[in-house]
Amino acid sequence: MNIEVFLTEAEIAQEFVESIEARDLPEKFFYWFPRSVRAWLELAQNSVTSGLRQCWEGLDNGALKLAAGDDATVSVVSLGSGDGAKDRVIIKSLEGAGRTVKYFPVDASQTLLELACSAAEDAEIETMGIKADISSPMHLVLASDAAESPKIFVMAGNTLGGFDPLDQVRHLAECMHRGDRLIIDAENSYETVLARGDDAAVRRFAMAPLATAGVAEEDGELRFEHKRDERHAGLHLITRFFRADRDLTLALPGKHTLPRGERVLLNFRYACTPEAFRWLLAKHAGLKILEEVRSADGKSMIAVCSRD
Repeated sequence: MNIEVFLTEAEIAQEFVESIEARDLPEKFFYWFPRSVRAWLELAQNSVTSGLRQCWEGLDNGALKLAAGDDATVSVVSLGSGDGAKDRVIIKSLEGAGRTVKYFPVDASQTLLELACSAAEDAEIETMGIKADISSPMHLVLASDAAESPKIFVMAGNTLGGFDPLDQVRHLAECMHRGDRLIIDAENSYETVLARGDDAAVRRFAMAPLATAGVAEEDGELRFEHKRDERHAGLHLITRFFRADRDLTLALPGKHTLPRGERVLLNFRYACTPEAFRWLLAKHAGLKILEEVRSADGKSMIAVCSRD
């Protein structure tokens, strides 16, 4: 198994301690710990994420032909690949259209990256995993440069929603060259994302990094709240935070506590209306939308984009 490492385990471990001290846990920590991986894999098959899965299953060969062009060999660079399940939908269709695929899953989670690489290698796909932090513009460039054009960049599972979408989509666009494509999804209904806070699997996923540090949901209050991002109409932010109801000692190297009443931000999720999603891609990032796929319930969508 070939994995290029731009983010070491020592670095991410140190970043986790620093993030705990800052009371703000970024996206990558929700996929790093074994408990987090189990929670995410459970959530990925949960009915609350069915809309996005339907979108990817509905990505037909017409959209993939737009993405792939006429080149015999295509590099698929999956940013925030997870276990690669959605990537394999694309790869299967590309191979069915006669393309040769080189696969580059990119993730901060060693465990998920190994799952993605292993499944691809079992299917006899040329694969190189890249362990990186996709919130870093430099890591995005390094991951992009590891593959040859034409490239299909994939960002699936509302991965974009775990970052500032205005910054992230612009950094993505800067990695693209003529002939490259971006296949990216979004969730359109903030009400649906907010309502997931009542689902047990979602709550286990949100609490997993803190649970690894010895904090249980019963030690405080886990809340999901909605805010509007005033930078553009149609951008909705769902925040998640935990507030301690008593003084807590964390199971981390050194002496770390979470005093009663303090809050830890458990990252966030963006949802955006179809109009806001198109604005992000076309107006803000300067991309051309070639194809759209909507879920049956109208709450999720995929866009295929170029920089031509």
